[in-house]
Amino acid sequence: MKRKHQRLVLGLAALAAIGGASGLALSALKDQAAFFYTPSDLATKQPEIGKASRLGGMVQAGSLRHLSDGKTITFVVADAQATVPVRFEGIAPDLFKEGSGVVAEGRFTADGSFVADNLLAKHDERYMPPEIARKMPSPETLAK
Repeated sequence: MKRKHQRLVLGLAALAAIGGASGLALSALKDQAAFFYTPSDLATKQPEIGKASRLGGMVQAGSLRHLSDGKTITFVVADAQATVPVRFEGIAPDLFKEGSGVVAEGRFTADGSFVADNLLAKHDERYMPPEIARKMPSPETLAK
């Protein structure tokens, strides 16, 4: 076989390998294409019970409860149409509070609730760390 043909065969084999690897990666990720489920998404597509998932929405006002063990909290994640009860054991992020956005990583249970392993609190573009905020003058001081 000529060197020209060997290079062509090698190039085609490399393209086939890259295509095969890409196909395998896409098929493995097809179920995780959505970054997270919202409570209203759960009405149309039910995630697998016990499978690692993400739930995103707003922490419903008045739903945050700290249990007596000191490390477990329960709250409700809501969107415009639905709600999902959530249980989390651990230390919540500083930005986590009622009325704020949250993405909870964990698993759905058979009773329709969500058990979170990790909480990701969302903030807006005006967020300022507390250490910096204490050093800044208040808006009232600047108005004088």
